[in-house]
Amino acid sequence: MSKNNKLSALPSSGNILYGMTLEKLWALFPVIITPYNPEWAAWYEEERNNLLTLLEEETVRISHIGSTAVKGLAAKPTVDMLLEITEVADITKVTDKLISGGWLIMAQSEAPKLRFSFNKGYTPDGFADKVYHLHVIRKNDPDELYFRDYLIAHQDVAKEYEKLKYGLKEKFEHHRDGYTEAKTEFISAQTKAARQEYKKRYDTEKQ
Repeated sequence: MSKNNKLSALPSSGNILYGMTLEKLWALFPVIITPYNPEWAAWYEEERNNLLTLLEEETVRISHIGSTAVKGLAAKPTVDMLLEITEVADITKVTDKLISGGWLIMAQSEAPKLRFSFNKGYTPDGFADKVYHLHVIRKNDPDELYFRDYLIAHQDVAKEYEKLKYGLKEKFEHHRDGYTEAKTEFISAQTKAARQEYKKRYDTEKQ
């Protein structure tokens, strides 16, 4: 969890995780990298259906993002999802619905752009069998989709990313901020290349 994802800095909602320091959270939820699991796609579909039931009116698009969306790529066994909501959706109501659906809010920011983060599968005893991260933004043209597609299309880049992650796991197993920040330069470079190749593929104004 990054500094912006500091659970202990968010208002308590009765979950014991909110009272933990970053050090305790990192010890309880270390960085883990595992070989690709084909069940990740099914995990995504299961939770996508749940989200559509909760937020059908507010949803523009739900996407499977991150390494678990790339076949054959080793990853943290956490399914990352991107939820794009309408411009008029009430983020307070969206948050309330997600919490009622079992999601735990990790971070919230409304400037310069709205981005809320939630997780599911984080328990006081460690990771559950299925773990998710959900990123909520207004309808957008998100970098995450371009990066995912670029890894799928360019296996050499995906393997380079996999090697980087294994190396960073050894260095930052109990420092999730460091792990995330150390990937930033690589992700930014590949996302830039993807945007040059794919142009405005995910521009919601063209949907």
